[in-house]
Amino acid sequence: MACHTLQNHDHQQENLLPQVLVLEPPPLFKFHEDQLSQKFRFLKAWESPLPLNQFLISHASSIQVLLSSGTCPVTADTLRLLPSLRVLVTTSAGLNHIDLQACRERGIPIASAGSVYSEDVADIAVGLLIDVIRKISASDRYVRQDSWPIKGDSPLGSKLRGRQVGIVGLGNIGLEVAKRLEAFGCNILYNSRKKKPSVIYPYYSNVCELAANCNVLIICCGLSKQTHHLINKEVLSELGKDGVIINVGRGAIIDEQEMVQCLMQGTIAGAGLDVFENEPNVPKELVELDNVVLSPHRAAHTSETLMDLCQLVIGNLEAFFSNKPLLSPVRND
Repeated sequence: MACHTLQNHDHQQENLLPQVLVLEPPPLFKFHEDQLSQKFRFLKAWESPLPLNQFLISHASSIQVLLSSGTCPVTADTLRLLPSLRVLVTTSAGLNHIDLQACRERGIPIASAGSVYSEDVADIAVGLLIDVIRKISASDRYVRQDSWPIKGDSPLGSKLRGRQVGIVGLGNIGLEVAKRLEAFGCNILYNSRKKKPSVIYPYYSNVCELAANCNVLIICCGLSKQTHHLINKEVLSELGKDGVIINVGRGAIIDEQEMVQCLMQGTIAGAGLDVFENEPNVPKELVELDNVVLSPHRAAHTSETLMDLCQLVIGNLEAFFSNKPLLSPVRND
């Protein structure tokens, strides 16, 4: 009887916690769900046998907060089914999964991951670049396949120092990449929506012109209608046969089919990719190329950063429920 009473008490306590809607299981839950569930009651849409629309309609009046991880799109239709929604918190830095205009029209503020991921993503961008030009992964395969004693020395890599590195998107991540590569003796150039007055690096408003003046192009910008397939055949051709492309932004920023052709034909020298157009599916041609280094969209995730992200999510949710300013608000004007 005492045990039953205790269970009822726990259930009552849980019902007193602020409620948060979650459309899909966020990666954060895999590591920190217990910690988050001590403070909030999560309404998990994916656990319901109802179709998503019916599930949202059935809870519409009580849902004020939506926590999104970026894998399930938050569309205008989704928002229409949530008339009581007052804030959207996303665990991603990118916002391409959210209908920003619909949020703006409804006056729904958004909190993102902010700069939590910036250092880790920058580390991977530089790591991919070094790997590609120094052929680290290719050399690793060469040794493991016992090619060294049979074929002799492996092919030479190239020098990093002195490279002309064009960064597409000089936000938090782009600036961290620039800082790291400056230390390696690279020359930094950049493209952004606007020229940044506080930045001394040469600015190119046109991505083709940037590529023509670089032998490395690093994609750090977000995905939007304007940046979809921004890196096309023309840009890749301007980068040239000694050029290397690194993508830690979003897969669809590059025209993947064109990039595959350029890599196979030697139009560019190599690529380091953490993101792809149709994840988790990666073109077979990329897998088979020795001048390409692949990573499974993991640039942003380290155990330390996921802990920082957990604290940021808690902070944003607590700020909303306490009627205080969000910790990492997104400018949406």
